Amino acid sequence: MTRTRTTRLRRPLLAGTTAVAAMAVTAGLVAATTEPAKAAATGPKLSLIAATNSLTLTSWKEDPGVYLDLGTYLTAEGSPLELKVTRKSYKDPVTITQTVYEGGKAKAKTLPKGTVKDFSGLPGFAEITVTDKAGKKVLSRTEDFCPNNPSGRVRPDAPATSKYPESCPTNPFTLGSVWGVEKGWAANTYAGSYTDPAALAPGTYTAKVTVAKKYRDLFGIANKPATVKVTVVERSYEDDQVAAEPAASRSATAGEHAGHAAAHQVPAAHEGHGPGHAPTPAQAAAPVTSGAGPSYNVGHGPLRAAPPALPWALKKKQAARSMPVGDKGGQTDGSRKAPALQPLAKRPAGKPSVPDVPKPDLRSLPAYGIVVTDGEKDIPGKDYLAFSANVWNAGPAQLVVDGFRTPGKAKMDAYQYFYDAKGKQVGYTPTGTMEWDPRPGHVHWHFTDFASYRLLKADKKEAVRSGKEAFCLANTDAIDYTVKNANWHPYNTDLATACGEENSISVREVLDVGSGDTYSQDLPGQSFDITDVPNGTYYIQVLANPEKRLKETNLDNNSALRKIVLGGKPDARTVTVPAHDLVNAN
Repeated sequence: MTRTRTTRLRRPLLAGTTAVAAMAVTAGLVAATTEPAKAAATGPKLSLIAATNSLTLTSWKEDPGVYLDLGTYLTAEGSPLELKVTRKSYKDPVTITQTVYEGGKAKAKTLPKGTVKDFSGLPGFAEITVTDKAGKKVLSRTEDFCPNNPSGRVRPDAPATSKYPESCPTNPFTLGSVWGVEKGWAANTYAGSYTDPAALAPGTYTAKVTVAKKYRDLFGIANKPATVKVTVVERSYEDDQVAAEPAASRSATAGEHAGHAAAHQVPAAHEGHGPGHAPTPAQAAAPVTSGAGPSYNVGHGPLRAAPPALPWALKKKQAARSMPVGDKGGQTDGSRKAPALQPLAKRPAGKPSVPDVPKPDLRSLPAYGIVVTDGEKDIPGKDYLAFSANVWNAGPAQLVVDGFRTPGKAKMDAYQYFYDAKGKQVGYTPTGTMEWDPRPGHVHWHFTDFASYRLLKADKKEAVRSGKEAFCLANTDAIDYTVKNANWHPYNTDLATACGEENSISVREVLDVGSGDTYSQDLPGQSFDITDVPNGTYYIQVLANPEKRLKETNLDNNSALRKIVLGGKPDARTVTVPAHDLVNAN
């Protein structure tokens, strides 16, 4: 974790306070004869700025609407804006504290109740109004703000990197999050995929962005709106495709374009142009798949995908048609695709041992995203109960598992590693196997017996068990970044970073402290076959480390139950999902 550096005073501030400083010195001499004044707790100096005073936004004919990424940023000077958002349990409301400084020491300042409602950001932070050329107001809206939005330095002597996470979590069972704008940095106020596109006709407009008064008062932000001139242009993917083709081929192919735009390949000129009208993963300010590129997180993550940008939307549809049946494309936690985590070069040597050092603590979240499906195959007479499940690591140590292959064998031997406080490996133990999954939508190495899922009757006896028990570990969700040793920047946030190739000789899979891995149990064999299960009350059990092969800090908190009620008739089954304490998400 990067330490906060001391920020030198900015010249305009010094020039504007010379007289005040002189008066303060005189007053200080008088006060010194009585008792020293206690330094007031101070936070950062925050300002709203616009990166540009004019920009052009695109409205696509195939997907009308303009995403209002207006290039407005919140800057932090003097110290970072640091917020910690937590809840003691699912029976308790979400609370928020700000880190301020008193005499140079960090101190937690509790912010008013109701400041936040969840972990996705500060609600209603930005107020946006748009007027047309005649001065008529054509749009008025508020947007939430995640301080972990895409950010950048605003001056060269600011810290080279930001220590804060790169997104705000939206998992309904998140327990703790850290938000921040590093000092000398600025975070985009755009709400990304969590705002609707604006219906603006082609033309010129003036957009005004203001920080809501309650946040200006709370954080001491000046009432200085940012104004941006906006030009909206309308484009068509079809027209762009034709323009990109060689002139000689246009006449031969012109007739082929009508009515099947989705079949076209994306022009190279348009690859990665999402920020103009759709969010990149970080801009989405949450763990979502965006229009910026394909997902490498197949099988993971229940959260809805961000509205994709065109022409990526068309490319995605094309890919979906050609994708064989397998786990659905999932979501990442908003961070960039990271380098793969490298296993050790060879198997561990020496006698296995489980030393007395910090170990991971695997915990299950209650199931969510619970629906009745037909298994995506429209199987006559079959009903399946699909759901999403997450197992996370409460720490204080990483879960590190390496798989090593014996030539000629289909499975790898898996080992769990242990480290001392300085990060030195001090022990290992065998912990099962890894197996190659060649099925479409997988095609990676799975660590066996990481978790299991059961549908329990009202008396907690097993009714159905999911066939899914092998996983490739990825840090898809930030569950609680306030726990000890939480890693705010995990590497393997998707399956491309850690799951190996068919010809791999070894594989390393890691579950970082504070993060969890979500799998969507939405296929036959993974979801519960409830065709012959009577209506009534049941519990979905998510069980981490079911065979207790992994060594943990605590083995008594590995199970989580979610109550459901099944109803309906065959081929038309229903599921009712009561709230789990204060969490009312199915």
